[in-house]
Amino acid sequence: MSARVGIIAGQGLLPFLVARGMRAQGRATLCLGLRGQWAEGLPGECDEFREAGVLQLGKWIRTFRRAGVTEVTMVGRVSKKRMHDPWMILKALRDLPDWRTADLWFRKLRHDRRSATLLRTVADDLAAHGVVLIDSTRYIPEHMASEGTMGQVHPDARAQGDIAFGWPLLQKVGGLDIGQAISVHDRDVIAVEAVEGTDAMIRRSGELCRASGWTLLKTARPGHDMRADVPTIGVQTIEGLAAAGARCVAVGVGRVILVDRPAVIAAADRAGIAVVGVKD
Repeated sequence: MSARVGIIAGQGLLPFLVARGMRAQGRATLCLGLRGQWAEGLPGECDEFREAGVLQLGKWIRTFRRAGVTEVTMVGRVSKKRMHDPWMILKALRDLPDWRTADLWFRKLRHDRRSATLLRTVADDLAAHGVVLIDSTRYIPEHMASEGTMGQVHPDARAQGDIAFGWPLLQKVGGLDIGQAISVHDRDVIAVEAVEGTDAMIRRSGELCRASGWTLLKTARPGHDMRADVPTIGVQTIEGLAAAGARCVAVGVGRVILVDRPAVIAAADRAGIAVVGVKD
């Protein structure tokens, strides 16, 4: 095993937490920031930093191989909504997609753009060139959801009932590869997450359910590949829930990342929102 480990970094705080976790475990880090995605300040968290386009898979491989990196983790958001943009191809040309990405697109991804298919295709191509994509949660165990109430606010009887009612439905929704979250109020499903993402679904739930006290349920789909696209909640999620009238969020134990767990729990306590870990 190489002493150096790589990060393919998208948006948000998660790449920072992973870089710190790697360093805490004594690993030197080479971060490959995805152009137009990575956040300011990230290079300072890593031993080395490079940049490449989202569609430059060949450059990813060359960067890590030349540095002797054989294990990488892929973390941070890359908006899936761009895949359904009619101008996607023209916008992608700004990032100069290389021949390897184009080849994979036309052979394997043109007719199946699901996240799981994309991840599997990228992971297989990386592995074929000696770069193994690893579990994206390996270096941040302290930020994973744990069982039971995680803060000072406990779910009331209504929230407990909504969790018991909604959790089996959430697992079925995930199994159909629709989304990773639903919202429930008084044992009635308000909204189901799709391509818009959790934050937009939270806003929609608040518009559809004028009564406060609804619950957000979120977890990884059954059989989810934990190498990428692991569901997360963050301080922004808690703020959105508070603004939309939610009073509880239930997340899968070991299946959802709390992006900066202490900050997330503190924000939930201030907002009077219960954060509950549920075993799948």
